[in-house]
Amino acid sequence: MDRIWVLAETGEQGPTPLTLELLAAARGLAPRVEAVAWGPGTASIAGVLGEHGASRVYDVGDLAGALPGAPVAAAMAALVERGERPDAVLFPASYDGRDVAGRLSVRLDRPVLTNVTGLSVRDGSLVTEHPVFGGAQIVHARFTGEGPGIYVVRAKSFAAASAGGAAAEVVAAPAGDVGPTGAARIVERHAEEASGPKLDEAAVVVSGGRGLGSADSYALVEELARLLHGAPGASRAIVDAGWVPYSHQVGQTGKTVKPTLYVGWGISGATQRLVGMKGAKSIVAINKDREAPIFSVADLGVVGDVHKVLPALIEALRSRS
Repeated sequence: MDRIWVLAETGEQGPTPLTLELLAAARGLAPRVEAVAWGPGTASIAGVLGEHGASRVYDVGDLAGALPGAPVAAAMAALVERGERPDAVLFPASYDGRDVAGRLSVRLDRPVLTNVTGLSVRDGSLVTEHPVFGGAQIVHARFTGEGPGIYVVRAKSFAAASAGGAAAEVVAAPAGDVGPTGAARIVERHAEEASGPKLDEAAVVVSGGRGLGSADSYALVEELARLLHGAPGASRAIVDAGWVPYSHQVGQTGKTVKPTLYVGWGISGATQRLVGMKGAKSIVAINKDREAPIFSVADLGVVGDVHKVLPALIEALRSRS
């Protein structure tokens, strides 16, 4: 394993946390790590990408409002065909990351390994870990054919860490004409109004489940999260019920969180739910069912009625502030 590419996504504050996680993972697997990025400010993030281990950044260009999937995949395929062939390409499990990975798979006629939560090198090849059956079992896989291998990695699978490197070299890698697939344009963006830390970046996550009883009770979860300077989360059950938006969902089909403290109110702890939060350093669970599965992973469990315990805790915190 000599060379790995990372698809580098950027947000308002620069490279996304998942991008930095993937760079840290790549550094531990190969001596040569490079990034592929797009947007008007690629040169401005070369310093951060270099600090986290990338020696080179392939700049696809501004894209001028185009959906990135087609042009970025085309640019990556062109690089491979020119001989710039990595052993592996790591993609974030984001909307754009999955889109580019799928398109690159078609262009290179290579399969994709998705939902990756672990990576290691064995006998010179990359071996992946994938949770199955809601995380009850871990499957290991590897590509046996010609590279590059395409991997889609789930958030919070690795810890981001600075490598102290110099700014990455920026190399132009234009996509060229992608035909009708490049016709789609982003005409408007809508950012959901939110306050406090982002759910997948918060040091404290307070989640509610069906045990809350009603959508109105979720306001208490939000209040507790605010008092703890954390982010509110939710189980799939109450998201499906329409109590809260999907952006709050934690679990196998939602967001993966890895906070210092996770507090679950009225959540039974189904296996699919535990996949998204069992990496928390400390887990506190409150449920009236003493046999609830969440107690098996909790560091502190409270058997009680959330409608009594939650208001009492909020009042105690308010009195101390």
